[in-house]
Amino acid sequence: MKRAFSSVFMAGSLILAGVLPGLAHAEDAPKPDAKAGEQLFVNGDPARGVLACVTCHGDGGNSTIPMNPNLAAMPHEYIAKQLGDFVSQGDKPAMRKGAAGAPSIMSAIASSLTPQDIQNVALYLSHQKMDWDKAGTATKESSMERGQTIWRAGIANRQVPACAACHSANGAGLPAEFPRLAGQHPAYLLEQLKLFRSGDRTNVIMHDIADRMNDSDLAAVADYAAGLR
Repeated sequence: MKRAFSSVFMAGSLILAGVLPGLAHAEDAPKPDAKAGEQLFVNGDPARGVLACVTCHGDGGNSTIPMNPNLAAMPHEYIAKQLGDFVSQGDKPAMRKGAAGAPSIMSAIASSLTPQDIQNVALYLSHQKMDWDKAGTATKESSMERGQTIWRAGIANRQVPACAACHSANGAGLPAEFPRLAGQHPAYLLEQLKLFRSGDRTNVIMHDIADRMNDSDLAAVADYAAGLR
C-alpha cells in the first residue's frame, strides 16, 4: 500500500515538474478574458465553426446530460489543460481520445479554438457557481458500501490507493492538480475511468490505478464519488 501511495505522489510531482517550466512563458501571453470566454461559451463562433459550449455543458457549465461533465467552478488551469489534451500536437496524438482510440467528439471542437480562446473559456467557467440541484449524484444503494470503501481506503491487496488521497474526502479535489469529482454524473465518471484503464485517455497515475480495478469496482466508486458533497 505504501508503494502505491509513493508512486502516486511521485508521479504527481513529475507532472508538476513538467508543467512549471512553461509557466515562465505564461507571463508573456495575453491575460485570459472571462467576458470573451462567456461569449464563446454561450454563442460559439459560427464563422470559425466553433460550437456553443452551453449546448452540451449547460448554463454556466452545469451539465444536465449524464455523459457530459459539469465544468462550473472547475479551476481555470485544469479546464485549460483538459481542452488542450483533446488536440494533437504535431506528430503526437491527442492525450484524450474516445473508446478504442477513436477521436473524441471534443477533439474537433477544441481544435477550432485558439490558445487564447481556451484560456478565456477556462477562466469564465472557473468563475461560475456549481448548481448542486442539477449536479450528478449517487443512485445505486447496492454498491454504496463498496464505493465508499474504495474511496476512503482503496483496495490494499491490489495496491489501489484511496481516491480521497488525491481527490479529498469530500470529492472537492485539489485545485489545478486533481479535479473535483463530487457532483459529476456517474455515467461520465465511469466512462472516464474506463478510458484511463484502456489508455485512450493518457494519464500515468490514473491508468495504473484503474488498471487494477474491475468493472464492478469502477462502477461502484464512480457512483459513490458523484454523490459526495
